Amino acid sequence: GSCRYRCCPGRNNACWAPGARRAHCYCDSYCQRTGDCCRDYLATCRRAAVGCAVGPWGPWSGCSSPCGVGSRARSRQVTVPPRHGGDPCPDLKQRRGCLGQHPTCGTAK
Repeated sequence: GSCRYRCCPGRNNACWAPGARRAHCYCDSYCQRTGDCCRDYLATCRRAAVGCAVGPWGPWSGCSSPCGVGSRARSRQVTVPPRHGGDPCPDLKQRRGCLGQHPTCGTAK
């Protein structure tokens, strides 16, 4: 099978070509993970690949619990989405634990 005239980003089950032994081979960027790329995928599709680019992390949010165990979160935005089988985006959100210590916590006992 050949990827000529077709290269799809992400996982796209409609982006296939007839391969050897009547099996489908794929021309989407996910085929590298599943190992079912068409024989010319790398040469044809990676040539014009654009990898994902992301901006800086935003600030951490406040603790979700004013008193006791909670979590904080932060995020970042995609500045350039991946195209033509380029590197996928890294995580866009992070979460970590925190301990809420609002001044009123001690008086709630």
